Amino acid sequence: MKRRALLLWAATPALAQAEVEVNTATRAELESLPGLGPALVQRLLSARPFRDWADLMRRVPGVKAAAARKLSGAGLRVAGRPFSAVGGEAG
Repeated sequence: MKRRALLLWAATPALAQAEVEVNTATRAELESLPGLGPALVQRLLSARPFRDWADLMRRVPGVKAAAARKLSGAGLRVAGRPFSAVGGEAG
C-alpha cells in the first residue's frame, strides 16, 4: 500500500499541470497559466484561432520562441500540441 501511495505522490506534479488549448480556452483558463496576464490573454483571444505555434507567434505581438517555450512548459497548447523550437512548429 505504501508503494502505491508513493507512486501516486510522485505522479501528482505531472497531473497538476493541466493542458490549456489556446483556441478553445476561456479567459479565466488562459489567465490561470503562469506568464499569461490580462493583456496577453486579450491579444490571444482577439487573434484566434491559430493553426500552429508559428501562426500564433506571427500574429501575437510579444510571443517569440522564448515566450512560446515558457508558455508551452506551463501547459499552453496550440491545436493540441506543445511548442518545439524547430521552426516554431509543434513537436
